[in-house]
Amino acid sequence: MLSRLAFIGLVLLIFVGLFAYAGGWLTPARLTPAKLVATFQAVNGPHPGFRRNHAKGVCIGGWFESNGDASALSKADVFKPGRVPVVGRFALAGGMPMQSDAKATVRSMALRFLPASGQEWRTGMNNIPVFPVSTAQGFYEQLLASKPDPATGKPDPAAMQQFLARHPESARALALIKARQISSGFFDSSFNSLDAFLFVAPGGNVTPVRWSTVPAQSSVAQMPSGAASGDKDYLFEDLISRVHEHPLQWHLLITIGESSDPTSDATVAWPADRRQVDAGTIVIDSVASEDGGACKDINFDPLVLPAGIQPSDDPLLSARSAAYSRSFTLRAGEKKPPSAVTVEATKTGGRS
Repeated sequence: MLSRLAFIGLVLLIFVGLFAYAGGWLTPARLTPAKLVATFQAVNGPHPGFRRNHAKGVCIGGWFESNGDASALSKADVFKPGRVPVVGRFALAGGMPMQSDAKATVRSMALRFLPASGQEWRTGMNNIPVFPVSTAQGFYEQLLASKPDPATGKPDPAAMQQFLARHPESARALALIKARQISSGFFDSSFNSLDAFLFVAPGGNVTPVRWSTVPAQSSVAQMPSGAASGDKDYLFEDLISRVHEHPLQWHLLITIGESSDPTSDATVAWPADRRQVDAGTIVIDSVASEDGGACKDINFDPLVLPAGIQPSDDPLLSARSAAYSRSFTLRAGEKKPPSAVTVEATKTGGRS
C-alpha cells in the first residue's frame, strides 16, 4: 500500500512539475506564450475581449474557386477543382483595437478554408514582403524596444537601435519593409504568408512553398477621401463600401522554393524569379463587424493544416500557434466592448 501511494505521489509530483515548467514558474527567464502575449498588453495597454495582436478588424466571407492547378503539388482537398467556402478577417497589426487607420500600418488577411471533407486550412498573411524577425525571442525583444516611453508617448530610438544592432537580420528585413509599395486600401493589397510551408503531392513528393493573395482588381493610387479628413476608420469604410458594390477577388499564388531558399527564416525574401502557380481565385462577397461576426471566435492558427500541407522548420510557426492559443484563451474569458467597426457601419456600406 505504501509503495502504491508513493507511486501515485510521484506521478502527481511529475504532473505538477510539468505544469510549473510549462507556465514558466521554474524558469522565469524563459520566453513562454503567456509572457509574449503579456508583453503585447504591456506595450499596447489592456483591451479585454480583443485579440492581443491585429486587434482592429472586420469579418469577411466568400469562397475559394480552385482551378486544380495546385493539385499536382499538394493532395489537400482545398486544391481540387471546385468551390470551397471561406471565412476570414481583414485587420491592422498591433494590439490597439481603436487605433486610427494609417497607410503604413501593416494590414493582414486571415482565411479559413472549409472543404466538405472537413480538412480545413487556416492561414494568416500580411502586406509586407518579409517578417521583421526570425524567432519568437526576436519578436519579444522587438516588442520591448518599441514600448512607448511614458514621458514622451513614443518608443525610445536608442532602444530600437540597440535591438537592431543585436539583430542585423531584422535591420535588413525592416529596410525591405520600409521600401515596399503600399496600396491605397485592403482591396488592392497583396498579402503574403511570409513563413514557408511544405506541400505534399499525391505521390509523396515534398515541395517548399510560400503563398500570396494578389488582388484581381486594379490598384488605385489615391487614398480614400477619409484619409485626408481624419476619419479614423477610413480603410475599413472603403473596404465595406467596395464589397457592397461588388465582390472582391484575389488570386492565390503558390511560390515554389528551390533547395537554396531558406525555409527557417521569414526575414529573407526568396528570389523574385521563382516559379509560381495560380491555384485559383478567392472571392470576398460579405463583410461584417466582429461584434457577432463569423470570424469573432476563430483562432487563425497557422498550424491548422490539412493533409497535403505541412509546417516547415520555421520556428515562428510554433511560436505563432502557441501565442494565438494563449490570446484566444484570454479573450474568450473576457467581456468584449463594441468594436471600432460596428454592425451598423458594415450594413450601411458608406464610403468616407
